Amino acid sequence: MDASDINIKILDNGMRIVHIPAEGVEMVCVNLVYGVGARNEEYEHTGIAHLLEHLMFEGTEAVPSFDEPLELAGGENNAYTTNDVTCYYITIPKQNAELAFWMESDRMRNISLDKKKVDVQRQVVIEEFKQTTLNRPYGDVSRILREMAYKVHPYRWSTIGRNFSHIADVPASVIRRFYNDYYAPDNAVLSVVGDIPFGRVVEWSEKWFGPIPAKRIKKRCLPQEPRQVRQRRRTVYRNVPENALYMGFHMGARLDADYYPCDVISDVLSNGYSGRLLMRLVKEKKLFSKIDAFISGSEDTGMFWIYSRVPDGVSMEDAEAAVWAELDELKRELVPSEELEKVRNRFESDFTFRNLSGENLGNNVALAVLRGSLDSHFREPEMYRAVTSEALRSAAKELFRKGNSVVLYYLKK
Repeated sequence: MDASDINIKILDNGMRIVHIPAEGVEMVCVNLVYGVGARNEEYEHTGIAHLLEHLMFEGTEAVPSFDEPLELAGGENNAYTTNDVTCYYITIPKQNAELAFWMESDRMRNISLDKKKVDVQRQVVIEEFKQTTLNRPYGDVSRILREMAYKVHPYRWSTIGRNFSHIADVPASVIRRFYNDYYAPDNAVLSVVGDIPFGRVVEWSEKWFGPIPAKRIKKRCLPQEPRQVRQRRRTVYRNVPENALYMGFHMGARLDADYYPCDVISDVLSNGYSGRLLMRLVKEKKLFSKIDAFISGSEDTGMFWIYSRVPDGVSMEDAEAAVWAELDELKRELVPSEELEKVRNRFESDFTFRNLSGENLGNNVALAVLRGSLDSHFREPEMYRAVTSEALRSAAKELFRKGNSVVLYYLKK
């Protein structure tokens, strides 16, 4: 399958409809992606995008319980929120697929912000904040690192929010305004994967979503993170079983030229059992008990992260120096062609298997359309294969500068 197999229809209200045919498949996957996430929040009111995701399952006047009708029709649904987007997805037998269109269109414009429902979901999200951030070992790492890495951009906070008091105190009027501002057909992409004719998908889309007026949402001008020129370091002490070392480096946005080289570098360092960091620093030198490298994949300027645990008896300084030595090698020497080919092959394999799932395929294509380029999803294998050893070395030189780094020592009390 490639982009030529995909059908796209833009409704008069600006909503983008994507049809991905899947002949002979009895289940239909419906993904509705909104171009809103935690980065659209205000500094004084964070966690709203995630709270609103919860409230979208609290039903409307027409559908008091969102889950029940879907379950009776043999379907299931879920959602997720990131800093950049919010996605709702439904899997349902194709003979009942129109139900998904009706229910998603209903909650796009008729959300219930009944005080009792809002208060219930406040407590749910507050408990989630406590469990994931306050009461779990290493739970506050992401919050600390974001605050170190970002000084002006809304990536300073994660989707769960800066503080659970923001969820406890946010007025219903602020939640309503956030919903009214961003939950609109012209800020959404609906992808449909299944054995349903494109004409039928368009018919249902126009029937249920067509009457919803566009809101002509103005793109918010987010503050751009200034170039970091001096290393930022911090040491904290927590009740954890093992010391940990975290390192981060600023990189480009999802559509920037350095995205693919940086992602390949992360795989060279930490993909499978043959990643350099695992082979050299865990297995051979035993400086770490575990170590991983990955990129944030953010729509705006992102981060290249290295997360690791340092066993007792190993100094943090020695552990950090060993990581820098590996990074410096990437800046000096070309990655051998055999090693690079292994990374390329692994990506192509992962790409193929990820897209076997209708849910994943629909989500990935919807995100590509939201970014403005359907081709970008299907060209990913080509983009990764085009990355050369020279491009990796060039990207590493810019990426792994001391002045571009944040370093966190997370130590046992």
